[in-house]
Amino acid sequence: MSRGCFFIGLHSVRHIEPLRAACTLAESIFFRDLAAFTDRFGRVSESFGLDALTLQCHMPDMNKIKTVCVYCGSGPGTNPRFVEAAIALGKTLAENGIRLVYGGGSIGLMGAVATSVLDHGGSVTGIIPDFLTSRENALRRVQEMIVTPDMHERKRLMFERSDAFVALPGGIGTLEELVEQMTWQQLGRHSKPVLLANIDGFWEPLLSLLSHMRATEFIRATLEVDILKADRVEDILPRLRSAAARARDGTEQLAPEVARRL
Repeated sequence: MSRGCFFIGLHSVRHIEPLRAACTLAESIFFRDLAAFTDRFGRVSESFGLDALTLQCHMPDMNKIKTVCVYCGSGPGTNPRFVEAAIALGKTLAENGIRLVYGGGSIGLMGAVATSVLDHGGSVTGIIPDFLTSRENALRRVQEMIVTPDMHERKRLMFERSDAFVALPGGIGTLEELVEQMTWQQLGRHSKPVLLANIDGFWEPLLSLLSHMRATEFIRATLEVDILKADRVEDILPRLRSAAARARDGTEQLAPEVARRL
């Protein structure tokens, strides 16, 4: 468990914490009871002090997108389509059995996407720094709420627990979180998909800025930014899955010790 943060498991739904593996309770029961799996990895687990369950959490999986981190505003914005998109994305995640990882609040687009996932039978992990639990009105309905001591720990855990990232409309905080993942990806620290949900052209100014950076060669060809874009909510998940399928094996994860140094 991460130093300095604590985990609140609600409704008796918990994640497995060894090595911060993002595995659901259902998956843990499956692999714990699978004798063949245990027999196969028994000697390896004894050698390294790991149980078979911990090992399976770090095995590659053909279906790579199991959790999606959504960055978005703690306000609703001026365009009703922003909230509509957040609700639609939450419904899509729930219907596809994909866990939402998000900033933990109950207001604005954050609250809209998380509430939609829950309303449609999905699972949510909220990660929020202690000083924001009151300001952003932490959503108590989620199955898992992680309260961290600071923003750095929040962002690190959001990265570790997510297979892909989606940026809905938002403000400076959303932009900062998005650009950090783009930077790590550009520097080769991970290859998890990063997608802009370009609702009503919200992200067009950023896309223009990126084009300007390329034209002025501050984004060089050797350090390309592989940013995905979807103008419609229904295109988000297919594009994330397609990008994840193209990712080189072993490059999706950023080692925790590396993340702590960034």
